[in-house]
Amino acid sequence: MGKMTFMGAGSAVFARNVMGDMMLCDSLRDFEMALYDIDENRLEDTYRIIKAFNHNLNDDRCRITKYVGVENRKDALRGADFVVNAIQVGLYDPCTITDFEVPKKHGLRQTIADTLGIGGIFRALRTIPVLDDFAEDIMQVCPNALFLNYTNPMAMLTGYMQRYTGVRTVGLCHSVQVCTKTLFKELGMEPKQPVKEKIAGINHMAFLLECFDADGNDLYPEIRRRANEILDNPPEDFKDLVRLEYIRRFGYYVTESSEHNAEYNPYFIKNTHPELIDRYRIPLDEYPRRCIKHEEKWKELRATLESDFTHKRSKEYASRIMEAVVTNKPDLIGGNVLNTGLITNLPQNACVEVPCVVNNRGILPTYVGELPEICAAMNRTNINVQLLTIEAAHTHKKEAIYQAAMLDPHTGSELTIDEIVSLCDDLITAHGSWLPEFH
Repeated sequence: MGKMTFMGAGSAVFARNVMGDMMLCDSLRDFEMALYDIDENRLEDTYRIIKAFNHNLNDDRCRITKYVGVENRKDALRGADFVVNAIQVGLYDPCTITDFEVPKKHGLRQTIADTLGIGGIFRALRTIPVLDDFAEDIMQVCPNALFLNYTNPMAMLTGYMQRYTGVRTVGLCHSVQVCTKTLFKELGMEPKQPVKEKIAGINHMAFLLECFDADGNDLYPEIRRRANEILDNPPEDFKDLVRLEYIRRFGYYVTESSEHNAEYNPYFIKNTHPELIDRYRIPLDEYPRRCIKHEEKWKELRATLESDFTHKRSKEYASRIMEAVVTNKPDLIGGNVLNTGLITNLPQNACVEVPCVVNNRGILPTYVGELPEICAAMNRTNINVQLLTIEAAHTHKKEAIYQAAMLDPHTGSELTIDEIVSLCDDLITAHGSWLPEFH
């Protein structure tokens, strides 16, 4: 019997997907599942749900344990083979609110603010110290564990863990699995299956580099034709226009949604051109709205989740990775790993998203080679911010925070250097004890 520890188990719906998936895998059904959170009430909700799942779907084969609070964290991790990380430091209130409202006072508007931009920078700066603590405990009580990180900003957090801790770490996202399916649905295409695809880049800005149908026909000419048709006359309810603009201008479709990619560059959210918001249907302040809706939905679902015994294996990679490691039956995933020469025209200390083979040796990244120069150039604008944010977290130098924000494509296109420094200082003050001391 193995052990999986879930950090941030108060994320009940996501925890339910990961552990429900595990209960559908013969090789994982006897695992111990240790749930950890610092919020006792949220943890208890998840514990009740997973216990009910285990009883009704798994004949109580799993041992379900729970641990609350920092003082019990080592016990939660002790002996773990896998650690799934889904924490959100500071939650919606107060930290996400701060990430949106303070920049807004400086004239900087955002959509999601969890991956790049000023919001992504400060989310990383308050999360990395917690991951440092996790890493210290892991190296003491389960040094061989595989750390599966789902928390954003993915490239910053995963890259930090890979460079500055001894923890075996891979970053996992949802966007690679659904990339081509989403594209085909949006464009009304039904290519002959199975489709052969090649996706690589960085998290939330990996590109669909190649796409062929089962007969070997290149699908990109038709993809580009249909994308241009929609851009010229978009249907009233079509929302994914930024990604189609990527196809038109850069030639390739990007993995993550338009509301995300609208804030990863200087082109779409501009105070000098407010008409772009309507033209590209960009949902400003989208993430705070989602947080509020999620809390409202959770209150409605809480009473019924224990009685909902059905579960279909989700698209999450976590159970597939565990299964491949335990059984040594190889699987293929899109993973976030350190760029050890995998993508030759991106920095080697960057965290990149590439196809990875998984077996009993763990995560084995595959060689990609050069990206098309435009794709690499777009990636590098984001990597600049990621690497400087990691430097700020590692050195605690305030100067690196300023530099990360100055190099951020969206922030730098909207604010002057002095305004950026003032914004960073205001965010440091507003976050208070959620951040470590910077000098």
